[in-house]
Amino acid sequence: LENKEQFLTPSSMMKSDGPIATEARSVVGTTEDPLLQARMLYDHIVNTVEYDKSGEGWGRGDTDYACDVRKGNCTDFHSLFIGEAMSLGVPSRFLMGFSVPHDAPEGTIGGYHCWAEFYIDGKGWIPVDASEAFKDQTRRDELFGGLDENRVQFTMGRDIPLPEMQGAPLNYSIYPYAEVGGQPHGAVQTRFQYRDLN
Repeated sequence: LENKEQFLTPSSMMKSDGPIATEARSVVGTTEDPLLQARMLYDHIVNTVEYDKSGEGWGRGDTDYACDVRKGNCTDFHSLFIGEAMSLGVPSRFLMGFSVPHDAPEGTIGGYHCWAEFYIDGKGWIPVDASEAFKDQTRRDELFGGLDENRVQFTMGRDIPLPEMQGAPLNYSIYPYAEVGGQPHGAVQTRFQYRDLN
């Protein structure tokens, strides 16, 4: 893996030290096989974090929030997984895109979806989707090492600088970003649709 350090470097909100590292080490115990470590972290997160978008603090991919509050959306689930994997020396990365509904030939996509990948020597990048596994426990094995085809990836990474932007790097990037007079302009309206092609 080239640039291995890139995938072991935390971001401003996705940490890999302190309570994150403590929990990771507690979960894996004496296990040293990185593939087994990743599976143990994944299972622990699916078992102990709840998909819950109530209150404040969710959706930012804040590992401290996810570790402490034990709830959030896909961003929080996978930030916690990545931070804990990084703390054990397992290269990991954050991916964002959209889930495409598979129960109608066309329609509107409600919002983003994210997942994670970790790297194992000799095997390459292995995907996980812990938040979808929480929602449907029958898919737990499927979503460790495999993903459904009803998704499209748009971006990868955190703390993303965009060309010529004057504001701070983006925590993550999925929706259009605009600046007016060097300041972020938040009133960009978006709509995402899909249609099956015959």
